[in-house]
Formats: sequence, C-alpha cells, structure tokens
Amino acid sequence: MAGSANRFVSVDYEIFGDVQGVFFRQHTYDLACQIGAVGWVMNTAKGTVKGRVQGTLRQVEHMKQFLAHRGSPMSKITKYEFTNDKELVNLDYNKFSITAGDW
Repeated sequence: MAGSANRFVSVDYEIFGDVQGVFFRQHTYDLACQIGAVGWVMNTAKGTVKGRVQGTLRQVEHMKQFLAHRGSPMSKITKYEFTNDKELVNLDYNKFSITAGDW
C-alpha cells in the first residue's frame, strides 16, 4: 500500500466459542486502549462477541492476533471471522468502547 503510513485500516470481527462471561470484552478493551486502537466490542444474543477495530495497520494486526488466538485467559475461541477490511483516511471513532449487546 503506497503511502499507507498516513492511512488507517478498519476491520469488523465476530468471535465464536466460550467468549461470553469470561471477560473477553474487557480484555479486548484493555488491549485496544493500551495500543491506541479505536472501535467497539459487544456481546451478541447468539453467544458470540463482535465489533470493529480501527487504527494503523500494525495496531489492527495486533488486535486481530489477540481476537483470533488469545482472547481472555478463560475464553476458548473456536472460530473467528474478519470482514469489511478497508483502508481509511480518517478514523470513525476517537476511542475504544464496550457497547450494549444486540439483545
């Protein structure tokens, strides 16, 4: 990506497995804040966790590795999906947040 140093990326995600009731959202929030990524995370009615993360390519790749392979200490990730990868000129969010679930 030529000129990507001044660009941001965005990706949507959904994480499957034992990811609710195990502080998955909190650990996701903590890591995003620590590395400076922005976006959101929430529980879904079907027992998954989904959200969007935005930042530099390095920040987003770091979050994707966490979401797909690490999660919270008590979580068990069985499947993950990343969709809507795109490059951004400006971020859509100014912080990372835990939002209410889609009940």
